[in-house]
This record gives sequence, C-alpha cells and structure tokens, in this order.
Amino acid sequence: MLSAEQITHFNEQGYIVLDEIIPLADIDAIKQRANTLVEQWAEDSPDHVFTTNDNDRSDDSYFLESAEKIRCFFEEEAFNDQGELVQERSLCINKIGHALHELDPVFNDFSHKKLLGELISDLGMKTPQIRQSMYIFKQPKIGGIVNWHQDASFFFTTPQSVITLWFAVEDATLENGCLWVEPAGHLGPLRERFNLHDQQTTMVNLDPMPWPTEKCGVSVEVKAGSLVMFQGLLPHYSAPNRSSKSRQAYTLHVTDGECEYAPENWLQTTALPLRGFAK
Repeated sequence: MLSAEQITHFNEQGYIVLDEIIPLADIDAIKQRANTLVEQWAEDSPDHVFTTNDNDRSDDSYFLESAEKIRCFFEEEAFNDQGELVQERSLCINKIGHALHELDPVFNDFSHKKLLGELISDLGMKTPQIRQSMYIFKQPKIGGIVNWHQDASFFFTTPQSVITLWFAVEDATLENGCLWVEPAGHLGPLRERFNLHDQQTTMVNLDPMPWPTEKCGVSVEVKAGSLVMFQGLLPHYSAPNRSSKSRQAYTLHVTDGECEYAPENWLQTTALPLRGFAK
C-alpha cells in the first residue's frame, strides 16, 4: 500500500501525508454524524471545557470517565465572563471523545476500515489496537491552541508504539489552524508523561529539552479527505483558529498489542473490546 519512499519518510521524519486518500462521501458521513451527536448532547455545563494549557485533570470524572464513553467538551473560550456562550452552541464545542470508534456505528465503520489496517501494517505495527478516537472541531473565531506535545506522553508503551491517524474532515490551512510538526523530532527524547493514579493526574517531566517553535516546525496544510500519520514521539501542535472557517478533523490513536501498555496511562480499556482493523 505504502511505497518504500513513504515508509522511509515516516521512519526518518516521523510522519507522512497521504493526500485525499479517504473518499469525501466517507468524510461527509462522519461530519454529519458529529453534528448530530452535538445536537443530541444534553449536557451544557461550562465545567466541561477542554484545554491544553492545564493538564491537571485530577478529580475531573467527566473527563476521566470519557475513555469508554462519547462526551462533548466545550472550547476554552466558549463562555464570556457572565457564563454565557459567546456564539451558537454548536459552534462552541471543542471536541467529541473518546470512544466514538466503538460506540457509534458511523464512526465504528469509518475507524475500522481495512485500508487503515493495511497502512498501519506497512509501518511495522503487528497487532494494532485502537485506544482512542476524537472528533475535533477547531471552531471559527474561538478554536483553541493545542500546545506542542508528543502523543506517547498519553499512550506510553514499552517499547514506544503509538501511531496517530489524523484525518482532515475539512481543508486545514494556516488560516484556520492546521497541524504543525517538527520533522525528525521523533528522534529526540520523550519529554513528559501524563500519569493517572486513582483519580489524580500528573504530568511528569522526563527531559528538559525545549519544545520546538514554528521556526523549526513545518505546517501541514491538507485538503479534506487527507490522512496524516505520525509517530508518538513526534512533537506537533496547532495554533488558535481566529478565522471564520472551522478546521474539523478526526483522530485515532493506535498502539501495538505486542508492546506493554502502561497501567499509569489515563486511558484504560476495561469494558469495551480492544480491536484493530478489518481484515
């Protein structure tokens, strides 16, 4: 499926971009389903805000219990000082997480495509297991920043195995907050780990290496239907979206069942099946 050049690029640079590989009909199906899930969401508490500026989730049961549920989270800037939504409710949702791939039939079909298993296999993963799914809205005007980070911090395995699949549901541009990556940054150390003990979460610093900036990163502007795949140690981020256009995306985090999944990781599968892709 993947060419030798693409596999080499992934190994050396830490990521690959597959332009418009997913049919737009499939993309539209999950986009419409996400809109329906937001419309049906009954919870509208301002407490359920998602931000990467503060990773202390201690005693946040709404977040911590979302590992095997479907829950919506508001943008950090969704509310004004009076606690009122700053724009239409549907335009204030940051993301839906974290078990869409198992609990929703439309996302289930999309997430377990045979094509995805073939791509993951080409990258060397022997026993893929989908750990998490997120639908990210990156809302117009208030879409929040996602600070530089490494996904292995949240899905630690021994040896490192997590691969992120990032699907562009809409065109991602510099204007609306596209993904940025640090080429070959996956060759550096894991800087931190997000650990959970009982109901207490801690971001543990592992290495003082500074995070990259846009000066040493590259923007990943892609069309809807494109797929970006990157290694768990690759630093990446996205800027705030201050444009009038959203930048919707869907992500899967996949680990190798041949590797040891750390019991300290915040996301643990206890009730749902831990599956890979269709054969």
